Amino acid sequence: MSDLKEALEDFTLEEDEVQLYEHFRMEVDPGQEALRVDKFLFDHMPHTSRNRIQRAGDAGFVHVNGAPAKNSYRVRPGDVVTLMLDRPHYESTIEPEDIPLDIVYEDSQLMVVNKPAGMVVHPGCGNYNGTLVNAVAWHLRDLPSYDPNDPDVGLVHRIDKDTSGLLLVAKTPEAKSNLGYQFFNKTTRRLYNAVVWGNFTEDEGRIEGNIARDPHGRVRMTVFPPDSGIGKSAVTHYRVLERYGYCTLVECRLETGRTHQIRAHMQHIGHPLFADERYDGNQILRGERTSSYNAFIHNSMQICHRQALHARTLGFKHPTTGEEMDFVSDWPDDFAKLVARWRAYVHH
Repeated sequence: MSDLKEALEDFTLEEDEVQLYEHFRMEVDPGQEALRVDKFLFDHMPHTSRNRIQRAGDAGFVHVNGAPAKNSYRVRPGDVVTLMLDRPHYESTIEPEDIPLDIVYEDSQLMVVNKPAGMVVHPGCGNYNGTLVNAVAWHLRDLPSYDPNDPDVGLVHRIDKDTSGLLLVAKTPEAKSNLGYQFFNKTTRRLYNAVVWGNFTEDEGRIEGNIARDPHGRVRMTVFPPDSGIGKSAVTHYRVLERYGYCTLVECRLETGRTHQIRAHMQHIGHPLFADERYDGNQILRGERTSSYNAFIHNSMQICHRQALHARTLGFKHPTTGEEMDFVSDWPDDFAKLVARWRAYVHH
């Protein structure tokens, strides 16, 4: 579904008969209450908007049980809802691209890569090239056993585009299965550093709350109570490293690995990540309202113009030798300069 947003943005509205291609299909659950088909699609297609879905319906591209349906049609249990567009799916074949990689470690089974902020990890949602997996495909292009389009090899986990830090790549299906099992059983060791807004009354803490897509902003995640039945359970542990009064440098340890987990959890407890536009951290949330302080924050966000989050450490057991392996990634330049500015501000 990653290409649906682009496809729906500019699909052709023509009355001429054209060949249609299936982009989405879902059978309505037995317990589904009567619901408009445009709302049903909106609820199940997180990468597009209801307006685009309604345009698709107006164009005859929304089908129920094989026939075009109006947006007002109410789906019933057993209905098969399809989105048919006048273009085929984007071909998402991963092609090798000669992109520099910062390889921290490599052997016959795996690679540990230090990803810079700004690099997309995997193709999708308008980023079909220039990604980390394209770079890995180039690096391993002469390895006959590595097929970048085989889901049984490759990235074991992901981090956001504008988060920097360590990622693990499996070269063999056996390695990926073993490493994936370690992530599933929460035996890996992952620590993140983050600069967040506000001060903490305590030196460490635990955040627990289910994470699901925000119904009011579908590019964001939000937190629901653990017993709500909404979303996936998530636990983040944090520890204060340095206090700057209006901001704090913290270390976060993940028990789970949900989408935007640290960003959503920190916003939930009132400490959005510094400069995190998606979670309201790109505005002055603490501090004086003076021109000098405003300039300090503005310049700080110019230096680090993305969420101040870095995947600093990664630890796991080697899939074949059983050796405990631990890696540390130094702060990238923008993160280090941001911390230096806050240290200087506190001591000026």
